[in-house]
Amino acid sequence: MANNRVPINYHTPAFPSLYDPLPIHRKEAHYLYYTHDIWRFTLYWTLIFYGATHLTVAGCAVLTHSRNWSVIWLVPLLYSLVAGVEALMAGSIVGLVLGQLYESGNFRMSTWVPMIWAGVNVMVLVLTSFPMQGGL
Repeated sequence: MANNRVPINYHTPAFPSLYDPLPIHRKEAHYLYYTHDIWRFTLYWTLIFYGATHLTVAGCAVLTHSRNWSVIWLVPLLYSLVAGVEALMAGSIVGLVLGQLYESGNFRMSTWVPMIWAGVNVMVLVLTSFPMQGGL
């Protein structure tokens, strides 16, 4: 078991709390210790990444199909709704699993880890959007 007990004066850092990981410039590293904090950070980053990805795709759809303005304005709204639902599910599952893993091992989590896992979620989303013919 790791000996990374929660510091007595610990308080949850503000949302992004990303710090410079290089040891030359490091002033103060921020860590997460509790499942709720890890879940919240992972969910926020997943919402940001999924929203940016879906709105980029919706922007491409609007630009390529801009002749039909009576219906095309629904595309960004629908994509935003889908992004929110997908991010809520993916971010919650990954955040809770990470939180339980780190808390059960009594590890501290850098605030960079939830952002990296949100990026992994988006990469999985993009990769699974392509058809795999003969892949398996």
